[in-house]
Amino acid sequence: MSRKKNNPEEELSGGIKSRKEIYEWIQCLITALIICVVLFVFFIRVIDVAGTSMNPTLQNGDKMLVSNIFYKPKAGDVVVFKKDSYDPNKALVKRVIATEGQEINIDFDNGIVYIDGEPIEEDYIAELTKTKLDFIGPKEVPEGCVFVMGDNRNMSTDSRKAEIGMVDSRLILGRAYAVIFPLSEMGWIR
Repeated sequence: MSRKKNNPEEELSGGIKSRKEIYEWIQCLITALIICVVLFVFFIRVIDVAGTSMNPTLQNGDKMLVSNIFYKPKAGDVVVFKKDSYDPNKALVKRVIATEGQEINIDFDNGIVYIDGEPIEEDYIAELTKTKLDFIGPKEVPEGCVFVMGDNRNMSTDSRKAEIGMVDSRLILGRAYAVIFPLSEMGWIR
């Protein structure tokens, strides 16, 4: 029975090749890590929902992906913003109802929200808007601002409250695009 002897040169070239492959894998992993860090630091944020003001769309404790890349607020978007007059340490999550130049009015007896005199369809709300807070309308949304409300209208502190009022678009951290946790709730936010 003859045994083939291992050639030391083949063993050496095999070792060099495997080290080179390991080095290439490490390079790929480091590059992917750097890309993820840059993406999450500058372009995408993960923000937690605190409270019930956005029920049924968002639940307390949901984690969302938020981005402000090339973002201009429009009615219907769920946005995250900071309002120093309310709580400088807390980011708020609300839905944009009206944008600059639009007139908003709310019929609290019937729970209907009007934009420019037309009732808006709100299939995302928990219940009709019956809680007035400080709102006296109609009001026109000033330039560079938005009017926001929570989807859980009667349990939400939003633009109807004087402390929040119209939100300067520059205070918007971004639009909420998707829920990423808990996994059972994962999906796009509409």
